[in-house]
Amino acid sequence: MSEITDYAKSHMEKCLKALQDNFSRVRTGRANPHVLDDIMVDYYGQKTPVTQLAGVKVPEAATLVVEPWDKSSLRSIEKAIEASDLGITPSNDGMCIRLPFPQPTEERRKELVRECQKYAEEAKVSIRNVRRDANEKAEKDDSYSEDDVKREKKAIQKLTDTYVDKVSSMLKTKTAEVMEI
Repeated sequence: MSEITDYAKSHMEKCLKALQDNFSRVRTGRANPHVLDDIMVDYYGQKTPVTQLAGVKVPEAATLVVEPWDKSSLRSIEKAIEASDLGITPSNDGMCIRLPFPQPTEERRKELVRECQKYAEEAKVSIRNVRRDANEKAEKDDSYSEDDVKREKKAIQKLTDTYVDKVSSMLKTKTAEVMEI
């Protein structure tokens, strides 16, 4: 593989990673600890991620339990979760916070699938942008002959097709997960 193809592959891999991160934040009927990744808690004047202040467990398929290491931060964590866009009401028992994940309605599941499709389309566009950039690099590289540029473009296109297929496969898996009752 050439330097340009390696560049394209590494950037396309980053596109897949970003898609995976987006998919992990889509709330299904199952409890997923990653939904708390972006929630910041005001902890002694510092904005701190929930995951650095507490252990997050999944005791049941539809429940998350957040156990803070410092019990004095329990109320701050609860406030941060309430203020977030999760749409879940936390219940605080003085020791930990329970987050029940209700089963989404059929209509809500369809909305979530559309959201996932949007994320997948964004990933495909990003992958195609990487292809465009790599092709431009190949064309501008003076050390490449015309045949080398054609071979490079062909290799980049093959790589692009592979990654677009991976995105489609990830979308299909996520759609099945979201639509599952």
